[in-house]
Amino acid sequence: FAVCCIGGSFGGGNMFQANQAFAAIKGLFPSVSNLGPLFGVCLASLVGVVIIGGIKSIASVTATLVPFMCGIYMLAGLFVIFVNFGQIGVALGVIFEGAFMPTAIGGGIIGVMIQGMKRATFSNEAGIGSAPIAHSAAKTKYAASEGIVALLEPFIDTVVVCTTTALVIIMAGTYDDPGLKGVRMTSAAFESVISWFPIILTVAVILFAFSTMISWSYYGVQAWSHLFGRSKRAELVYKLLFCLFVVIDLHLKHHKETFQSSSKY
Repeated sequence: FAVCCIGGSFGGGNMFQANQAFAAIKGLFPSVSNLGPLFGVCLASLVGVVIIGGIKSIASVTATLVPFMCGIYMLAGLFVIFVNFGQIGVALGVIFEGAFMPTAIGGGIIGVMIQGMKRATFSNEAGIGSAPIAHSAAKTKYAASEGIVALLEPFIDTVVVCTTTALVIIMAGTYDDPGLKGVRMTSAAFESVISWFPIILTVAVILFAFSTMISWSYYGVQAWSHLFGRSKRAELVYKLLFCLFVVIDLHLKHHKETFQSSSKY
């Protein structure tokens, strides 16, 4: 588990987050497409400042960022849904049709379930064993209260936030655009109603990515300490590697895009 947790912290909890953050910036400002490595250095430096400060530093930053950006995102999402209130029934119908229509079942119900479970566990971490690492560090008078918080997380992350996002995307019709993927699809959906919101969404995506990275760095350092001992030197090695992976990922991404662009000619 420790080995897999370290791998997850470098991959989904680090490199993927950095990629999504820079993708959001590129979608808003295409002229900065070649500045991926520089963005990686800046992001790695900010993450390093927080995670080297330890658990108290991580807790204070995430406790401030997460409720703020989640609140802004939900308000905007509810506004878009309210503007398109008459389409709610159609949007929910598209969701259920896509999940239960005969072609989905006949075309591979196991594959649909696997894809759905992958998305769900990535959004709320339920069942993969990483969230308990954070909950175990919480100081609370009653352990059961922390358990209730743990139960609320999947509901808020997946049922509330992800459903809101899905409804916004379906109502805007961007889910059916093959040229849009990931955060760009969501940005285009919000832009269809709130023209200036992509700027706010870009900031929110960067903050979401940042808070996710510093949280996963704590998961990773606990797993690293389990394997290599609880010493300041061992923890520092992990934290430096964690920051290095941000730079390496965006640097490789930049070279890949440059190669693909030049190969067209």
